[in-house]
Amino acid sequence: MSDTLSPRSEQIIKFLLRSGTATIEEILAVAGSSAPSIRRDLARLENRGLIRRTHGGATLVEPLLYEPFRYDSSFLAREQRSASEKRRIGLAAAELVEADETVGLTAGTTSTYIGRSLRHREKIKVITNAINIGMELCNQPGIKTFLTGGVVPWAWSFSLTGNAALTFLDDIYMDKVFLSVTGLDINRGATSLETDEALVYRKMVKQSKQVIVVADSSKLGKVGPAFICPASDIHILITDTGATLEALAPFEHQGILIIRA
Repeated sequence: MSDTLSPRSEQIIKFLLRSGTATIEEILAVAGSSAPSIRRDLARLENRGLIRRTHGGATLVEPLLYEPFRYDSSFLAREQRSASEKRRIGLAAAELVEADETVGLTAGTTSTYIGRSLRHREKIKVITNAINIGMELCNQPGIKTFLTGGVVPWAWSFSLTGNAALTFLDDIYMDKVFLSVTGLDINRGATSLETDEALVYRKMVKQSKQVIVVADSSKLGKVGPAFICPASDIHILITDTGATLEALAPFEHQGILIIRA
């Protein structure tokens, strides 16, 4: 059986990426065809590890690769904070990725949602310093995943930093890089929490043709302690519909394309 998804299967997985779960009737309304055909599509998607069939429908599989972290309150808090906004941002970001592109995903919960929204795609190379994103993509035949290597700088972090990561990135050029940030301010630019992490992100920006910041509206106007890049380096900002026109205006005046998901 081919690993390539049919157009109808693509419709189904995109619908589940938005909804999380759906009945057969809901999937039929979106994808058409017949119930037996839809059930065959769901079986193929389940074999790929992308969905799980349920009684009367299907649910999206979000990989449970974090068993040591499952009961850690700080990890759960990061995962669950603005989760619906991050899911929509991740979907909108994934729509910008084209076949045969090499894209960078920095560590972070928002960029993790981008990775999850790419799992069904074909002919994409992903460069990431995030251990968890590498784990989530490593079993997908259509995606070639490269981990930067490096050091895990602090406990409960998935982010790889240090000289090994920076040296790896010296030899890599990317079509797009997606930055998950702590804060985005028109004057102070994109920022992160940790200096070592910001250095890796800065190198990814330097090595990429297009810089796309993914940030929910709570991060706009905020400044973290570690500088990544100025606002003038950013081409696109993807945020959620909670972002006000007032908050977005300085970025639009800078010439940054705004996508509200």
